[in-house]
Amino acid sequence: MSIRNAAEKQKQLPVFDQSLKKIESLKLSGDLEETIRIIENLLSMNVDFTLRRFHVFGQYPAAMFYYSSMTNSTMINSEILKPLMYPPPGLGDECIEGDRLKSILFNDSLYHSGGRLENSLSCLVEGILLGETIVVVDTLDEGFMLRTRSLDKRGIEQPATEQVIRGPREGFIEMLETNISLLRYRLPSADFHIKTMEIGRRSKSKVAICYLEGVTNRDLLEEVDKRLSNIDIDAVLDSGYLEQFIEDNHLSPFPQVQYTERPDKVVANVLEGRVAIIVDGSPLALVVPTVFSQFYQTVEDYTERFVLMSAIRMARLVALVFSLIFPSLYVAIISFNPELIPTEFAVAVAGGRAGVPFPAIIEVLVIEVSMEVLREATIRLPQQVGGALSIVGVLVVGQAAVAAGFASPITVVIIALTTIGSFATPAYNAALALRLLRFPLIIMAGIFGLYGVMIGLILILNHLLSLKSFGVPYMSPFVPGNFQGLKDSLIRSPLWWMSERPAFLQPHDKYRLETKSGSDMLQNLHEQTENVLEPKNIKNAKGASDDGEYPPDHNDPGSGNTV
Repeated sequence: MSIRNAAEKQKQLPVFDQSLKKIESLKLSGDLEETIRIIENLLSMNVDFTLRRFHVFGQYPAAMFYYSSMTNSTMINSEILKPLMYPPPGLGDECIEGDRLKSILFNDSLYHSGGRLENSLSCLVEGILLGETIVVVDTLDEGFMLRTRSLDKRGIEQPATEQVIRGPREGFIEMLETNISLLRYRLPSADFHIKTMEIGRRSKSKVAICYLEGVTNRDLLEEVDKRLSNIDIDAVLDSGYLEQFIEDNHLSPFPQVQYTERPDKVVANVLEGRVAIIVDGSPLALVVPTVFSQFYQTVEDYTERFVLMSAIRMARLVALVFSLIFPSLYVAIISFNPELIPTEFAVAVAGGRAGVPFPAIIEVLVIEVSMEVLREATIRLPQQVGGALSIVGVLVVGQAAVAAGFASPITVVIIALTTIGSFATPAYNAALALRLLRFPLIIMAGIFGLYGVMIGLILILNHLLSLKSFGVPYMSPFVPGNFQGLKDSLIRSPLWWMSERPAFLQPHDKYRLETKSGSDMLQNLHEQTENVLEPKNIKNAKGASDDGEYPPDHNDPGSGNTV
């Protein structure tokens, strides 16, 4: 399905609003009083509904409809009402009728850029519901829909879930127009295209599809458009609604769509050939397709030097694996293979578990569940109380459990390290999936020991290999292997090494760098580099000046070294 066909399908969707069903087939008849009566029957019971009667140019009866809570009253008074009440210069008291009146009003009188003509009553009422101002003039068979929507919004703040030390401090907000402006500010390119559609029979939520023409694969774009067009739901209140509909495997705990509230992250993904989806009313943008390696990468990986960030990325990956298998390894070794523990450490562990009446699997499961409950309580409580609760819960409850013989000290340490490791995973939804998978691994370790752990890991890996996101294998670029992709997976290679866009996205423009080879560009850069403040050069320049020779002045036009 092409984008044009999908757009036509969106326009042809039937009206599902119960009140609008009654007027779905009605058109403006030119009778002002009839139009007023129909719209008042639908909307007059709302306290913020406003009807303003007036005369166009002092001659033609007209009416204006809008919601005062969603519109800018100053704009209505100065740019719409005032120009319509006073005739343009040179018109005088001339009698104007029919299409000529409509043309003069729309092209000569109104001081407003966002307007269009509409003859469907249901479309006019929908415009009022969305915050537009409707003007209907007696005898005219079309009404004026003028964009006057103005809603209070929160300011642009630093993203709460994706904070960085080095990088932009701007995050998306709930207003779609503001979010689009943040993207266009970072990507002022004519190839950056944004398509919009409405999803939701009642909410009529505006959804924006962002992509880079000439880079994004056309088949991917049409697939995204097709999946979104097939969504039939009464309301879309957040981008998470769309994520659950368009992902490939609905039963997998692993996320197949990445979400972010950082404009710079969205632009970086669009430049690689991905598609971004933004929903009006949601501060989180969706990015598709997604691979597993994206969930342990951060924006700082690319703003800092590659040696440092490669080491930190490896540490982050170790913490990710650590948070998944550490408790199950502990249960397997303590329950089935204690001989693997060094003797001195085994004695210490046995001493700590001497007064604990539960087997290791029960002990670990109880502490894990307690930690999850504590974490959830910390998130849901107000920020001022949540921080204090987390400290009190970890210190007091943990110490009390050990003192009461309910848990051993080593178990508390294991669970604490596992929790810290899960915090190191940048993506919350990926960390949530690993937290969920810890419990079946612990149960299998308590029943089968290390064999259970290995079986569980094999099943998880097999599931990861079977996943796809819009046709892209989830474990790319590891499986199938791609050398260029591996440069930005386990480690973050230098930017000049990553000259190509990810091959699994099949972009139309394959290369990031104009030279197609980062090494050639770096070599040219070094060849043109001069150590202008080298101490040796300063001494030579000073010696030349003592002999009566002066070095060329870089600011002198005659020296040929002007900047």
